[in-house]
Amino acid sequence: MKTIKDFNITGKRVLIRCDFNVPTDDYGNILDDFRIQKTLPTLQYAISQKAKIILMTHLGNPDGVVVNNLKLNQIRDRVEKLLGVTIMKAFDCIGRDVQNQASRLKKGEILLLENLRFYKGEKSGDVKFAQQLAKLGDIYVNDAFGDCHRQDASIAQMPQLLPSGAGLLLQSELENLDKVLKNPTHPLVVLVGGIKVETKVKFIENISKIADSVLIGGLIKKEIIGQKIKFTNPEKIIGPQSNLDALDIGEKTINMFEEKIIGAKTILWNGPFGEFENKKYKKGTLEIVKSMVESGAYLVAGGGQTIAFLRQEGMLDKFNHVSTGGGAMLSYLAGDILPGIKALNYNESKNKKS
Repeated sequence: MKTIKDFNITGKRVLIRCDFNVPTDDYGNILDDFRIQKTLPTLQYAISQKAKIILMTHLGNPDGVVVNNLKLNQIRDRVEKLLGVTIMKAFDCIGRDVQNQASRLKKGEILLLENLRFYKGEKSGDVKFAQQLAKLGDIYVNDAFGDCHRQDASIAQMPQLLPSGAGLLLQSELENLDKVLKNPTHPLVVLVGGIKVETKVKFIENISKIADSVLIGGLIKKEIIGQKIKFTNPEKIIGPQSNLDALDIGEKTINMFEEKIIGAKTILWNGPFGEFENKKYKKGTLEIVKSMVESGAYLVAGGGQTIAFLRQEGMLDKFNHVSTGGGAMLSYLAGDILPGIKALNYNESKNKKS
């Protein structure tokens, strides 16, 4: 897979698909800019190479209609502030006016397109919509790991229309997740909290083939029992012995988990183990995370609630890698072929065949 550094992008119009789908309030105010911050290295590199930079993203799920509080004005303002440069914002993401704006860009300038999901063609993976976007640039760069498990037009179709590569964030995500999936230092301990076991079954099954232990929360265990889910390596999957409905894990479970964590060399974590938003129920998750940090293991975490907890406790920088993608991370670690990654390899596999 090529990356942005494999191209001479000086003076070229570079379409960068970002994942600026950040949490916002009812007025469009940004509540957490973690994903924006993670994309900065790619943007800074493009600026340093004097590229003509065109940013694309979606925000929320407006279902093909314009929704005022999902316009990207505040996204533009935040990226401007973090980068310390002026960013122009288009009133649309396709069409003659946007093409004119893109063609007038000077080296090092940045144009942010309007929310891609104001068009139904983005989410439906419409080729014609992707072709409209492709008219704006010379090179396509995917830096939106969090969306790579989707078939969106700007993710799965665009790499077939332009010379394409991964951004620095996407490259870093794959390298760090591969350290867990393909070449972990053992013992590998995986922790899975939260709820919605149906979104995690394939992940638990696949990772349990590689991991030495998979530690699960009470609600996940309850769903596994209730739905009679069977795993190939059930002896590796460990959860609370009782009180599966509890809003926090108890001392016995904390001690049981810590015994596994303390000897680990690689740790992967997705999902808190209680209602951490309420101070009364965050103790279990906090104790577990402190044990992870003290273990000295290579630490990888991901998922919206996981990131929210680490940010709340000021512990984001204690992990070697915090993934920007919850669903995409679980899909990748489940062994799925992500449409966005497959698409970036499209031209290379085509060239090999010819």
